[in-house]
Amino acid sequence: MELLHSGKVRDVYADGDDILLVASDRVSIYDVVLPTAIPDKGKILTQLSLWWFEQLADVVPNHVISATDVPAEWAGRAVRCKRLEMVMVECIARGYLAGSGLKEYEKSGAICGVELPAGLIEGSALPEPIFTPTTKVAPGEGHDEFITYAEVEASVGADVAAELRRITLEVYRRGSEIAARNGILIADTKIELGFAGGRLVLGDELLTPDSSRFWAADEWRPGGAQRYLDKQFLRDWSAQSDWDRTAPGPEIPDEVVEATRNRYVEVYERLTGNRWV
Repeated sequence: MELLHSGKVRDVYADGDDILLVASDRVSIYDVVLPTAIPDKGKILTQLSLWWFEQLADVVPNHVISATDVPAEWAGRAVRCKRLEMVMVECIARGYLAGSGLKEYEKSGAICGVELPAGLIEGSALPEPIFTPTTKVAPGEGHDEFITYAEVEASVGADVAAELRRITLEVYRRGSEIAARNGILIADTKIELGFAGGRLVLGDELLTPDSSRFWAADEWRPGGAQRYLDKQFLRDWSAQSDWDRTAPGPEIPDEVVEATRNRYVEVYERLTGNRWV
């Protein structure tokens, strides 16, 4: 097999007409891979994504060919997938105000050209979920930037843009309904879409603690930080140091590694109803 790409978390290999997507235990924040791994993280991301792909198969097809036809050394963390022609737009849905969306709102009262009511605060629920696309920048070449829906249309055409928005918002809506039944709020999520056989197909990962903000619903209180069940916990930990957010990142203390892993496990178990072993 040929290594095609080594990303912040996943390695991509070519195997004939297929690709193998292998999730590592690496963790990145602010586009920097930290030197300390989170045990089982790659397997949790893979198994949770597979579960979500199955739950949302009627919304949009996905790239999975097999989760078992993979080399034994990658069992549980690798997926055999279709090759996709990726759309060069990061597709993000937001239902709550947090992160970069909060900062953008505080500057302009809008996100990606979508005007929002005045007076919202950190953690506020939005009147309805919104599509907030960004550019897709290669690792090491800067940061993704917000773009308007009109800019998406100009980039990929009106028909494709409409489908990107529809799929993203429906994935968020359905995912949020399922998560809410298990005591989890999905504040926002990012999905990857590409073409296979002329159809838009979900790729990469889906509704994981790496690609989404998960909050404990019973502790949700607008006006400040929430109880995060995702890697925002690591971002908050790093903010307590003098790290300038450039490589190399800081080593993660054992207790923070354990607390981070526990959050990933908790999300997996609460969403799927399966125990992580």
